[in-house]
Amino acid sequence: MKRTLSLLAIVTALPALAEGTRELDAHEHGVGTLNIAIENTTVSMEFEAPGADIVGFEYPAKSEEDISAVNTALATLSSPLQLFVVPDSALCSIVDAHAALESGEEHEDHADEHAHEEHADEEHTHDHGHEEHEHEEHDSGHHDGHAEHAAHSEFHANYVLDCAKPEALSDITFAYFTAFQQAQSVDVQVIRSTGAQAYQVDRNAPVLNLEP
Repeated sequence: MKRTLSLLAIVTALPALAEGTRELDAHEHGVGTLNIAIENTTVSMEFEAPGADIVGFEYPAKSEEDISAVNTALATLSSPLQLFVVPDSALCSIVDAHAALESGEEHEDHADEHAHEEHADEEHTHDHGHEEHEHEEHDSGHHDGHAEHAAHSEFHANYVLDCAKPEALSDITFAYFTAFQQAQSVDVQVIRSTGAQAYQVDRNAPVLNLEP
């Protein structure tokens, strides 16, 4: 257990080790992120992807069809060895796997409303001739910003694998692109005892070569 927790901590820190790659906070449709830490026989993975890449939408799922799509996606994302296929010779098995859908809508909506209220209070200190015009400009900007950010959601998944023969982990085939047709690429960061490396795997070249 201690080793697993340690690996998850390493995976979480991976984005900071490769600042030149896409930041996790940069919500870019079509692009997911996969962080991998390999230590002895334990392989820990953290995966993130925009909701649009996985289910084709990012608004809150309310209809039966949308809820079903989210549940199906979560079930698929909970099977890492079917999405990120490793050589059979590595003898990998799943120790832990879970996936979740996260949205920043509620937090961002509250923050937008608070900022709008503060701005509106400040506007009352200006003369009436400019107040209405400035308020309209702010209101327009507020709604534009809300429309752009409020619906953002991401699927997150964490995996822990045990690979009896880690030396056989020569490549990973991204069947992920077959499972999720809207996904276009994945930024991958791999950390081993020898250091960290960054890669990008695309739909048209879905195999990651892990050979030294």
